[in-house]
Amino acid sequence: MSLSDQLAALVAQVRTHSKLKPQVAILLGTGLGGVAKKIKADARIPFHELKGMPQATAESHKGELVLGTLAGVPVVAFSGRLHCYEGHSPADVVVPVRLAKALGAKVLIMGSAVGGLNPHYHIGDLAILDDHINLMGINPLVGPNDDKIGPRWPDMFETYDRKLLALADEVALSKKIHLHKAVYVGVLGPNLETKAEYRMLRNLGGDVVGMSTVPEAIAAVHCGLRTLAFAIVTDRCIADALEPANVPKIIAAANAAEPVLTGLITAILPKI
Repeated sequence: MSLSDQLAALVAQVRTHSKLKPQVAILLGTGLGGVAKKIKADARIPFHELKGMPQATAESHKGELVLGTLAGVPVVAFSGRLHCYEGHSPADVVVPVRLAKALGAKVLIMGSAVGGLNPHYHIGDLAILDDHINLMGINPLVGPNDDKIGPRWPDMFETYDRKLLALADEVALSKKIHLHKAVYVGVLGPNLETKAEYRMLRNLGGDVVGMSTVPEAIAAVHCGLRTLAFAIVTDRCIADALEPANVPKIIAAANAAEPVLTGLITAILPKI
């Protein structure tokens, strides 16, 4: 079965629950599932009810597809991210992105928890991604290309949409929310990095580091979704001031900043 046929089969299953055609897809990560709770849902579908849908296993990732409206805008939200460190293939990780496009979405908004490499970033700060560096060693486009999904050689010249970045800045300013503009370094995980690795990532030009986002951003460019990506700084990854990682504290930091990010996304949606 071709990739486009697999997506068509997933779409057919989703359509048995809801006929709503989303304009925007929202992909939520660690501690950010609260955005999905704000959606006026037409349907909530656990991933395990969709044959062919990879399952989310990471801590705090619910694994649910939500179709409905947020701020009056038709959306599809994926509450729970998929990661290669869970054992998923790169192609599996980006199924939500491709499914969103197949359901009708034109824009992808992502959120994630990240470590702060930039010494000016503090726990709880919000960043908007301006660019990324792929050090994951994987790419969801490797293998035969399905021309019905996207081109063989997509151009990553503007991975994160300039107009959406400007809009997010404008809305954040109006709400007095400070947004860092960040370069995201994608790593495979699941282990966190060594001091030497954090120092290297910063020297390469990274502001934040995480274990998601990059495959989804590549797939979004490939299938023609305009992309906007936010990140919550949940721990500081400064090589010369490094402390042991505390996963509960990382999740708590994401949860604490989530209402601000939810408010920002909700304010942006009607203006897209």
